[in-house]
Amino acid sequence: MSKTSEGYDAIVIGGGPAGATSGALLAEKGRRVLILEKEKFPRYHVGESLMPFCYFTLERLGVLEQLKAFEFTEKHSVQFVPQNGKVSQPFYFFQHMDHPAATTWQVKRSEFDEMLLKNAAAKGAEVREETKVVNFLYEGERVVGVKAVGKDGEEYEVRAPVTLDASGRDAAFLTKKKWRKRDPYLNKIAIWTLLKGAKRDPGLDEGATTIAYLDGKGWFWNIPMKDGMVSSGIVAERDYLYRDTRDPAEIFAREIKNNKWVEEHLSGSESLGEYWVTGEYSYRAEHCAADGIVLVGDAFAFLDPVFSSGVFLALKSGEMAADVVDAALEKGSVDGADFAEYGEKLCHAIEVMRRMVYAFYQEDFSFGKMIKKYRELRPDLTDCLIGDLVGKEYEELMAAMGEFAEMPEPLGHGRAAVGV
Repeated sequence: MSKTSEGYDAIVIGGGPAGATSGALLAEKGRRVLILEKEKFPRYHVGESLMPFCYFTLERLGVLEQLKAFEFTEKHSVQFVPQNGKVSQPFYFFQHMDHPAATTWQVKRSEFDEMLLKNAAAKGAEVREETKVVNFLYEGERVVGVKAVGKDGEEYEVRAPVTLDASGRDAAFLTKKKWRKRDPYLNKIAIWTLLKGAKRDPGLDEGATTIAYLDGKGWFWNIPMKDGMVSSGIVAERDYLYRDTRDPAEIFAREIKNNKWVEEHLSGSESLGEYWVTGEYSYRAEHCAADGIVLVGDAFAFLDPVFSSGVFLALKSGEMAADVVDAALEKGSVDGADFAEYGEKLCHAIEVMRRMVYAFYQEDFSFGKMIKKYRELRPDLTDCLIGDLVGKEYEELMAAMGEFAEMPEPLGHGRAAVGV
């Protein structure tokens, strides 16, 4: 038996950072918003390290004081470590920006995400957890709502002028439309776990995000969290990681020994028991929007974990989408063309970071070598690392990187579509 729900201005699929941000800001603007989330919060999620520019979206959402109350580990820098274990000069954010945003956090995503979803509800969005979207409703080629199944197992329809897909890597709409386009080069695998008892660096460096190299084969992330926990993972090519076993715990233990800093910091630690694996995670949708639909966060694109851009792009795209959807509703047109500027700005920001990622993965490239030659570009490089990506060109930085690494051609897809 089906039932139909009416009366919403916007439907948001997914209650993670992207969806909760869009839902909160649209509700704050007086829009009638329904957020449909398939899981029950709190729930585990990887992606704990916040870029400093997350601050500005979080400030707009009004959650900074709540965030500080969690007493998450403070993050003041990013540091890079070669195989020999000698730490590079950290990129301290406070040396670059005189602003409270220079201090950011290593969050526990279960608490962070639940905070954002509750904030959306407090601002007036209706939130339905344990509700899975199973299909989209159309009038011609226009999306006019969704078909969902609630926690009671009952299927029903919900209609609204616009739907925002923030369903994360499930990527509901691009999966239905077969719009997923994988990056031709970034075909890595990630294996990660949560650890207890890992060594921490002293002072300001205690909460640093550490990126530790594996001689051109891949890299480790090390993210110190509260309560003595560390999120640590390895990213590399499939053939390298699976060369003698497919057991993630064995692979992780083997690779710890291939970087002296990682070995020193993790050898005495203990995994909390579970190892997660994901592969071929770099993709972008063919289009970011069409008539009646906007894709947000990971439901549109995911680049790579190396510079912790995932949560930032989720928050920022959620904010951008809320503004453009509100403007479209105000003028009474929610066609794909109404989201063209959203697509251009978002794709440009992702392309800047994509070129950074490509350079990082090239064996002979070193940010240190580049900055040694072009010292005047260190502020631009730090701007990228802190997330100042939207609306900035970085032409000189990209040109300099091109001297040391082969730069990819910008992807032609990802913009808004009309009637698709």
